[in-house]
Amino acid sequence: MTVRIDRPIQGGAVRAIASKSEAHRLLICAALPSLAADAPPGRECFVDCQDRSEDIDATARCLKAMGADLRYEDGAYFVRPIDISELPGRCALDCGESASTLRFLLPLCGALGLSVSFVMRGRLSERPLSSLRDEMISHGYDLTETGRSPLICEGRLNSGTYTLPGDISSQFVSGLLFALPLLKGESIIRVRGVLESRPYVDMTLDALRLFGIKVSEDETGVFCIPGSQTAFSPARVKAAGDWSNAAFWLAAGAIGSAVSAGAAIKREVTCTGLDLDSRQGDRVIVELLERFGASLSREHDAVTVSPGVLRGMEIDAADIPDLVPVLAALASVAEGRTVIRNARRLRMKESDRLHTVAESLSSLGADIRETEDGLVIDGKKTLAGGETQSYGDHRIAMCAAVLSGACAGPVLIRDAEAVRKSYPAFFEDFNAALGGVCIPAD
Repeated sequence: MTVRIDRPIQGGAVRAIASKSEAHRLLICAALPSLAADAPPGRECFVDCQDRSEDIDATARCLKAMGADLRYEDGAYFVRPIDISELPGRCALDCGESASTLRFLLPLCGALGLSVSFVMRGRLSERPLSSLRDEMISHGYDLTETGRSPLICEGRLNSGTYTLPGDISSQFVSGLLFALPLLKGESIIRVRGVLESRPYVDMTLDALRLFGIKVSEDETGVFCIPGSQTAFSPARVKAAGDWSNAAFWLAAGAIGSAVSAGAAIKREVTCTGLDLDSRQGDRVIVELLERFGASLSREHDAVTVSPGVLRGMEIDAADIPDLVPVLAALASVAEGRTVIRNARRLRMKESDRLHTVAESLSSLGADIRETEDGLVIDGKKTLAGGETQSYGDHRIAMCAAVLSGACAGPVLIRDAEAVRKSYPAFFEDFNAALGGVCIPAD
């Protein structure tokens, strides 16, 4: 699908969609099997998630194939946990392009002793898995070579000490945190070096605690997990507003509109439904917008942003890789130079995101170049606009749409359907809630 943006966002209010990161974690915790003999039968949980996406659907689909009773009704997932007395034989789990689904469920399948074929689409089979794979094999769960689909798994995980590097993916740690409480005997996860994207692991720990699973961390990066634990349902939980996707709307407010420069109307964007104290790491977008120079206010569950004099700065992206595309968009229209560092992991996302951000924004007139582990952007007051690609990456498509506010001409985005991965209604909200004009151009 190709879309043409004839008018950028004009301002208004939009509700933040449900957090994809939280929804993954809550669904998995709700599906964890009951191991205790005195656990109440038929434990069930409603996971309030008003917004679905391809990635969330992938996790729900796979949990159902693993034996969970799971359905979506009236804005919530109804989940009864996996029954270990009725585990399926060999099952095929279609992860789509969701790395979270694969990396979270792979250790859980090992803990349950499931024989599984993981079906992976897009670039998912190319994304890093080797360090997690090696640890799982050394603890009793056999996996075929990575780099191809399907990934075939057999055996059963054993408890013990698992050692993982901290600079590849925090999702490896989260996946083991879901699985190891089910094993007999205590297990330990040791993280070598600094654990990047630490806020995502904290989100996992929060979700596990909500369901009664105990994990201790007496030493930084060393997680102790007692075995034979049983999850208990809090009956109803809710996925909070998604800061990662809200960041695009907030950035749009900061960028404003080149077309309306000098107009008397003050255009601002308000994003509601946000937890201002959230553990989501991408909540830092508020601080970064203020550092850039945007005008910003907070009230209850809402953040409002309007244009200011934006100035370039240096950004360490080690804990906030998903914000890099939108930060690059802001930097494209900020005075001076912005340098984004410690983002090497972005080369193994849905696209080589350092390369595709640079290519996409350059197509619109931005002065941007990639480095080995980041981006260097020299800001301009106005960009030309024109035609660009999403490269099949949802965040690249949304980044280009937001940057249309700084473009003198229309913006054409090819393969714009990539937004379905995390935010299917993105362009609907762009038009209906925020006054833009974005139409199909195929």
